[in-house]
Parts: sequence; structure tokens; C-alpha cells
Amino acid sequence: MAELTTPPNLAALFARAAVTARGRGGELPDTRLTRTGVAVDPGRLAGYARVCGFPLADTLPGTFPHVLTFPLQVALMSEQSFPLALPGLVHVRNQLEQVRPVDTGEALDLAVWAERFARHPRGATVDLCAAVSAGGAEVWRSRSTYLARGATAPEDAPESDVEVHVAALERMVAQWRVPADTGRRYAQVSGDVNPIHLSALTAKAFGFKRAIAHGMWVEARALAALSGRLPDAVAVDVAFRKPLFLPSTVTLATQQVGGGWDLAVRNATAGTEHLVGTVRAR
Repeated sequence: MAELTTPPNLAALFARAAVTARGRGGELPDTRLTRTGVAVDPGRLAGYARVCGFPLADTLPGTFPHVLTFPLQVALMSEQSFPLALPGLVHVRNQLEQVRPVDTGEALDLAVWAERFARHPRGATVDLCAAVSAGGAEVWRSRSTYLARGATAPEDAPESDVEVHVAALERMVAQWRVPADTGRRYAQVSGDVNPIHLSALTAKAFGFKRAIAHGMWVEARALAALSGRLPDAVAVDVAFRKPLFLPSTVTLATQQVGGGWDLAVRNATAGTEHLVGTVRAR
């Protein structure tokens, strides 16, 4: 276990990861990175709420703890011992559980680690796990699955599981115009400056025709549309299916299931599914 006393510099970490991308391989490290007593910056939280569409409140949006733990994920993935090159990694699934609402003024303890190195038809995946605690009790946890296209997992690795199954959703409840600068705006409040999200030029260097929206922005925007209608203790499971190229116009379809929801974000013209997911009381 390694405890960090200050937040990692994400721009520096992404730069280091690009320089050390070649020659990766081997097993997942057993490193566990932590930070303790982390306070939420009110200005950053307000900016995040504005970019993602959440109302301002005394509790954190369910996706905001990812912003706090993501720098630790990047610090772990940028280490030379991490088997997959960080540049070009694509977020393909996110599972999170909010045990209870988290007050904006609570001091939070963060922990991040990697597990489940798996084979995928297009390469290999790895899960970056995170836990957030307050007052010694866990209040939030997540599992983010990242795909490295063309990478090779160990021979004895399991098959990757990146699918989330929902019923056919026909009830469109919202339509959004997603501007070209969405990736840059989300990067400013989240710190996720992965080049595939920032501009067409930097995205093309990693095989994308244009910049693509952050998966966690798409998830947050969809959950923000359900603000006030979600249980206090909630489990969210979403798959990021096709890249949401910027700019785009998308639709949100939802269906109430018990005390939760199924949802899908699609291209408004082609119907391509960018995100499908389930939201359930836990």
C-alpha cells in the first residue's frame, strides 16, 4: 500500500505514460494507492455540476467520487509496472455503488487498485477498482473496465465481461446537443486530459476520427437527467458501447424498473448506442 499526501499531477502523469508506453507487459501489480482526509473543493464541484447537468446540492452527485479517485487510477496505470499502456485506453464499462449520500463537507479516504486482467476480442481489459470511505465506513465504490486495443492478456486470463443487458427502450425523454468542446470542458473539472477526448488532432493520433466524449461524462449526464428520482443507496452499471464523437446530437431513453431505471444514450440520427445501463436500489 502506498499513501499519497497530495493529489497526483494528471498532465504530468499522462505525459510520463506516453513516454513509457512501449515495452509494457507482465502481470498486474498488487499496488494499492490511497489518500486520506480529502476535502471536496466547492468550486470544482460547482463546475462539475454545471458541465454534467446536476443541480447544486448539499450531497455529491453519484459520479463525482470518480473524479476524486481517478487521479489515483492514472498514477497506478502510469507506473512502468502496469502491463497496459495508458495512452489510448478506452473506458468500456463502469459499475458504481453509492452506499449512502455523501455530504459535500465530509473528509474522505480514497483507495484504488487494479484487478481482473482479462482477454477481449479486440485486445485486453483491466478493472480499476476504487473505494471511498468517511468516518471509517465505506460510502462509495466503483469498478471501471478499460480496454487496450491490440494488447495481449496472460494465457490463463479469464474472458472479459463488458456487457450490460437492458430491455429495448423506446421512450425518449431528452435530446442533447453535445458541443465539440465537451471533452475539454469535462477535462477541466475532472482532470481527465486523455488526448482522445481533447481535440480531433490528438484523437486521430490514437486511431479515432474525431475527439470522443468521456464515458463518465455521458454517464453523469444521463444520471443528472434522473436527479431527484434515484434512491439514496443506488447501484449503477453502464456499458460504453460506441464512441460518442464530438460534436453530436444524442437522445436519452429511459424505462422505470421497480425502484430503478434502465437507460440508453443514442445518436439522434443513426440510433447508434453510446451507453446502456441499469440503475437500481441497492
